[in-house]
Amino acid sequence: MPSVKKLSAIRRRISLLLLDDPALVESTITQQPPGDEDEKKRLLDHTAEICALLTELHAADLADLLESLPPEARQALWCLTPLDKRGFVLYEASDTISDGLIAQMSDKDILRAIRPLDIDEQAQLARRLPRHLLGRILTALEPSQRAQLRETIQYDEDSVGYLVDFNLLTVRPDVTLAVVQRFLRWHKVIPDATDKLFVTDRKNHLLGELTLTNILLHKPNTRVEQAMDPEPILFEPETETDDIASAFERYDLISAAVVDSKGKLLGRVTVEDILDRVNRTSDHHLRRSGGLTASEDVYAPVATAVKNRSGWLAINLCTALIASRVIGLFEDTLAHLMALATLMPIVAGIGGNTGNQTITMIVRALALHQLDHGKKSTLLFKELGVSVVNGLVWGAVLAVITVLLYGNIAMGGVMMLAILLNLLLAATMGVTIPLAMVKLGRDPAVGSNVMITAITDTGGFFIFLGLATLFLLP
Repeated sequence: MPSVKKLSAIRRRISLLLLDDPALVESTITQQPPGDEDEKKRLLDHTAEICALLTELHAADLADLLESLPPEARQALWCLTPLDKRGFVLYEASDTISDGLIAQMSDKDILRAIRPLDIDEQAQLARRLPRHLLGRILTALEPSQRAQLRETIQYDEDSVGYLVDFNLLTVRPDVTLAVVQRFLRWHKVIPDATDKLFVTDRKNHLLGELTLTNILLHKPNTRVEQAMDPEPILFEPETETDDIASAFERYDLISAAVVDSKGKLLGRVTVEDILDRVNRTSDHHLRRSGGLTASEDVYAPVATAVKNRSGWLAINLCTALIASRVIGLFEDTLAHLMALATLMPIVAGIGGNTGNQTITMIVRALALHQLDHGKKSTLLFKELGVSVVNGLVWGAVLAVITVLLYGNIAMGGVMMLAILLNLLLAATMGVTIPLAMVKLGRDPAVGSNVMITAITDTGGFFIFLGLATLFLLP
């Protein structure tokens, strides 16, 4: 395996060859070499160089490289990717990229590409494949593998059953560690992320787990049942992946058993699968929190990007219109005191910042299940207390600045009171909005920032101009 530095250099070289040579991209896609012999030789040399470099790239690196290229260069690179590596690339790539690559492949090539994958990897790809191919995939499998694939695809994508890995090692409790060591040497290659063996009876009920450390540290004549942990951490297939990720972090797990309701061992889940899932989920949340669809490609066509983003832009337009109408209610006030127009954005901006801070903390707490057993009212009062202190301190600072700029003590007092009230509004809504979205079955990370900004802008304008109308106009 090349070093990380060398892998980066390989990726840069492949990108440079494809991005700087449109003729190479076109000839690779169309499979039609140019008529000029010198040009043909140059393209063949570059193609051979790319193919040689591809043999050194890991599937995950190739998936990242494909995602970083424009559509035409991406298609050309996919044409040059060896068929025996394509299945692993599809598994490592994001849903958007893999869907686009699968659409370019024939049924025959798809079946050949996924054949080398493990059952759990095939199961995760199965949902992205054309439905008519699933039957052909099942037919090509051994009966036991067919049953495993059928079982895996029935689970929700957010459950551990969707991630279960059937590639594991099991031993019986009545054998010695010397037998286990011979068993491992006989295998020669053990599954990735193997830090333990699972101890089962003849009916495949999980009895415990035997770590590799215990195999090495105990005497060879020690029986497995004496060296194993009889109370391992285990999960049921319906468990949500967020809960699994928290458990893996909390207990420093590398792998863990997955059992059914009767205690039978179904498979295992590994830290590799959890990290992949967490990264995909984080990427989806990041896109959606910014008003993008979870599947938008960075090189998506203009029409697709416009369609995906128009929804949130429409919502922002509506909230901006509401805020503008609130300002319109106080046209006379603004006409008498133009200084208010320069101070309004400060009130709204500080309120929005406070609201976003509160929402970020609440969404994180919800994701980590820190509020499952806590009192929501206690949290609300705590946030209100923080807002009171911040409102008084920073409101006083802005009041002094206002008096120094405009020589109006009453305006400074209005500024301080408006800051305090808008921060209280921001804290209240910052706690309420995510909790309400969870109650409605929606993702609190999506749309909360837009809503809090709209509320603090509109509320801040109304509070500030309303107070100015009451206390500053003659």
